[in-house]
Amino acid sequence: MSSEHMQIGEVASRTELSLRTIRHYEETGLVRPSARSQGGFRLYTEADVARLMVIRRMKPLGFTLDEMRGLLEATDRLDDPAPLGAADRAALLERIRGYEEAAAGRVDDLRIQLARAEEFAATLRARLAAPASAGADQEVPPVPTSFA
Repeated sequence: MSSEHMQIGEVASRTELSLRTIRHYEETGLVRPSARSQGGFRLYTEADVARLMVIRRMKPLGFTLDEMRGLLEATDRLDDPAPLGAADRAALLERIRGYEEAAAGRVDDLRIQLARAEEFAATLRARLAAPASAGADQEVPPVPTSFA
C-alpha cells in the first residue's frame, strides 16, 4: 500500500464520520475510494478526505444528497484539468455561488435557532434558581410553552 493512501478507518478518524456513513456516501455516489488494496480494502487519498469534509460540512446545514452531489459535480468540473470554456466556467461559478448563498442563509437560521435555545435554557436555569418557597409576591420566570 502506498503511503499516500489511507484505509477507511483512518479516513473515518480524520473526518469524524463513521465507517457506515462513509460507505453510505460511497453507495450513493458522493465519494469513491481512489483505489483498492490487493485484499480489496478501500483506499482513499487526501482529495477523498477533502471531498468527505465538504459533505460533512453540508450535512448539518440540511443539504440533501442531491444538493451535495450537485456541488461536488460543479467543483469537480472546475478542478478538472481539461479546458473549460468561459461560459461553462461562469455557469459553474454561479452554481457554486448559489450554494454559498444557501449555506449563508442556513447559517443565519441556525443562529436564530441557537439564540432561541440559549434563551430557553436560561429561562429554565432561572426557574431552577428561584427559591422553592416563592410566593405570589416573588416573580418567578415562566417556562415558555412554545419554542417558536
